[in-house]
Amino acid sequence: MCRRVLKLREKNLVILIFAFFTLACFGGTFFLPDFWDLGGSEKLSAHVPVRMFVPDAGAHGQGVDGDVHKKDDSDRLWDKIRKNFLAKPPLTVRRDEEQFPVTPSPLPANPSLNKKKSDGVGGGGGPSVGRSADDEESKMRRMKIVQMMQHAWSMYEKHAWGENELKPISKRGHSANIFGHSKMGATIVDGLDTLYLMGLTEEFARGRQWVKESFRFEANSDISVFEVNIRFVGGLLACYALSKDAVFKDKAVEIADKLLPAFETETGIPYAILNLQTGSRKNWSWASGGCSILSEFGTLHLEFAYLSNITGNPVYLQKVTRIREYISKMERQDGVYPNYLHPSTGRWGQRHTSLGALGDSFYEYLLKSWLQNKTDALAKSMYDEAMKTVMDRLLQTSRNGLVYFAEMKNGRLEHKMDHLACFTGGMIGLGAEHSDDKEKHMKVAKDIGKTCYESYDRTATKLGPEAFRFEDSSEATTTRSQEKYYILRPEVIETYFYLWRLTKNNMYREWGWQAAQALEKHCLIKDGGYTGIKDVYDAHSAKDDVQQSFFLAETLKYLYLLFSPDSTLDLDRWVLNTEAHPLPVLV
Repeated sequence: MCRRVLKLREKNLVILIFAFFTLACFGGTFFLPDFWDLGGSEKLSAHVPVRMFVPDAGAHGQGVDGDVHKKDDSDRLWDKIRKNFLAKPPLTVRRDEEQFPVTPSPLPANPSLNKKKSDGVGGGGGPSVGRSADDEESKMRRMKIVQMMQHAWSMYEKHAWGENELKPISKRGHSANIFGHSKMGATIVDGLDTLYLMGLTEEFARGRQWVKESFRFEANSDISVFEVNIRFVGGLLACYALSKDAVFKDKAVEIADKLLPAFETETGIPYAILNLQTGSRKNWSWASGGCSILSEFGTLHLEFAYLSNITGNPVYLQKVTRIREYISKMERQDGVYPNYLHPSTGRWGQRHTSLGALGDSFYEYLLKSWLQNKTDALAKSMYDEAMKTVMDRLLQTSRNGLVYFAEMKNGRLEHKMDHLACFTGGMIGLGAEHSDDKEKHMKVAKDIGKTCYESYDRTATKLGPEAFRFEDSSEATTTRSQEKYYILRPEVIETYFYLWRLTKNNMYREWGWQAAQALEKHCLIKDGGYTGIKDVYDAHSAKDDVQQSFFLAETLKYLYLLFSPDSTLDLDRWVLNTEAHPLPVLV
């Protein structure tokens, strides 16, 4: 009897030990960081130090060479990365690659097999001393961005193919009023050149086939001339410039020709809205008594100039040149450009100036038109004058030293900066080399980049609000509910990209990586795509259920370029339109 009791105790002891080890294994599987699941089944943590997942960057930049166990762990982690990345069929270049030659980025070798000492890279706050522009860490991050693009695209293909955008939670199509509620495949056209640059040839081929066979620019209601130009015309022209496939050029010409009636005004300033069926033209009802908007009619030049270049038809360039010449001769109260101009009377509307919404890309296209064509002296002189004025009148510094661009209404400053205005850090940095005071302009560019980073870092999600303010004790934050949302916007990452290219300070890559992690943590829908969120200050924010087409066109493209060699897109040879579509430098 005693022996039977002893056996029972032994069994219980064995069961207890087994349960302990099972619990330990279970905990290790589900609670230790498993970031590099490139199949998209895991979310990134925005709060876990990046160095935990990087085989070549231990604490204080010393790597993992000193501990054989850490080295073994590193090798196993790298094997897992490669295994997950290769889970999908390998990318292949099709036989018709003459039309779109793409070379997929190769997988890097195991870094522990060919490692060099690295100094000064531990915290990511200083220049990339001792680190190449395309080290193993950057390759891994770039690989992750490609996986994000594949997920966003594949979910769109699965749930909303041919629709303008995707509702990733509802798993159906979405269309905003800017597209006229017609199914025109905005995400396809907007995202194609990103696929091309990433070497995703099969996805690109399917998108190209849809453009060739199914794309019809036949909106059954009003469309936005500005949005159609930057997303559709710009996207198609970028694909043509990269691939030399005439399908894209022909479709771009078809669209541009249908936009031309919008320019038929007394001043040449186009209307904002066009109905393709009736030919009627108008402006937004809320736009200062029937005015056209500065950022909309001022953001046509790059695309239309390139159209004239590749077609030999001067009409496109003539239309946008007339706009430029008209506004260059107009007097401006306070020296700044108001956001509204009436296309019939030729008079400025409400006295409101902003480098964010309503004004932003007008200034961008002044600089980039000159970068596209160095003989465009008018664009350069207008840009230089505009930057001097906005720096004198709108550039402000907060109590704690944060630099920002305020808005001006009726001669008075409103200490508010839009997320959209965060592109200015990249723009001013890009123009600094060609300014009369390079040092001043680069300082402003870096300061704006820092402020926009703070607008992200001061939220619970590490994603930035639609607008942020500098008032009372609040800096780079907002308490207004209508400004707390984030809709997958690219402007902050855009500035990180340009500042990285211009300075090679690894801090900008670290900031961009933090944003990528936050996107995965808060915006990823595992079986649906990516969604915006309604409150960046709430770690469990409600979702808006829209995967914007510009998320594929801009946000993911800028992240990819941020972690890519400069040769992936040489800024001496290419200029990016305001939707991040690359167009070639002409002169």
